[in-house]
Amino acid sequence: MPSETDGVMIVLSSPSGAGKTTLVKMLSNMDNFDVSISHTTRQPRLNEISNKDYYFVGEDQFRRLIKNEEFLEYAKVYNNFYGTTRTPVIDKLNKGKNVLFDIDWQGADQIKNKNLDYKLITFFILPPSKKVLFDRLSNRDMKDKLIVDERMKQFDRDVLHWINYDYVVINDDLQKCYKKISNLINAEVSNGSKDYDKEFIRNHVEKLIS
Repeated sequence: MPSETDGVMIVLSSPSGAGKTTLVKMLSNMDNFDVSISHTTRQPRLNEISNKDYYFVGEDQFRRLIKNEEFLEYAKVYNNFYGTTRTPVIDKLNKGKNVLFDIDWQGADQIKNKNLDYKLITFFILPPSKKVLFDRLSNRDMKDKLIVDERMKQFDRDVLHWINYDYVVINDDLQKCYKKISNLINAEVSNGSKDYDKEFIRNHVEKLIS
């Protein structure tokens, strides 16, 4: 059983462009929250800092870490590997730090299946509409129409995994979305009442995939 002094694991996943990375950064400013830094084989984006946003490594090094069973979770996404090494996460949790994960549904499933002795809360972030998602992806560092089209096709597959998460939150307004997630985390940790309407989410998902 988890100790009362241990930290909590909080997973945020979303289809590409729905805003999970921005939300993780906002949540990391809360007291006693740390972001788990993933390893990745992809190239850094213009605004990304090595060893702060990601550990950027070559594929050979990544495969070595897989072979040595050092990952808590890892996945191949858009031809690049992403993964979270176990030791830094466990160290933080044992010191009472809450650890935030910015990972996709594959990684979330792996962490859940590890059945670690720490409380785990999972969130899936959705856009208010496919048009909003398309606009966000088009305005990002993805001027290539083919890349945007690939992300939109992937969205139709990714969205189906919403059912495996504790909570699904719609990112229509960033501040409201952040507040909703932080309130749900606080309610989970303190066993308080939770403002959450699963039927509303189910209807929203049906609209997104129709």
